[in-house]
Amino acid sequence: MAAKIRDRFGRGLALVGQDNLRRTVLREHDVPGGANIGLIDTVARYALDADYHVVVEGILYADRYDDMLAGLVADHSGVSRCYYLDILFEETLVRHASKVDADYLAQVTERELRDWYRERDLLPSGMETVIGADSTLTETVDRIMCETGLVEGS
Repeated sequence: MAAKIRDRFGRGLALVGQDNLRRTVLREHDVPGGANIGLIDTVARYALDADYHVVVEGILYADRYDDMLAGLVADHSGVSRCYYLDILFEETLVRHASKVDADYLAQVTERELRDWYRERDLLPSGMETVIGADSTLTETVDRIMCETGLVEGS
């Protein structure tokens, strides 16, 4: 979904992926207080300071990422929105299987997804908009583009 938003928007939107920074850059497990949390914060702030729109995306557990995300939102003077995709585990498997990156699919199996999955893991700050499983990819991207002002030619 985040990649679709960037594809539609074009240049000027930074995609800050938790998976990329944690798994690829740092090769770190997702643990409380992990180095990836600060790296996500730093990369997002750097991109914002360079006048990029920023999408921070990933499995961002509420108990680990809430403070960092709340700080980003509080410190950013522009439009900030947080979204939670409320998807049952079975639908998570279906959506995961539709990814085109074969290496990623080989690395991230049903077992990992089951270990990572937390139902309704909403941020305690309450700053998320919940999007249900009934929203298609196109509808979700349209909604986020509209609500954040990321329309064509912004």
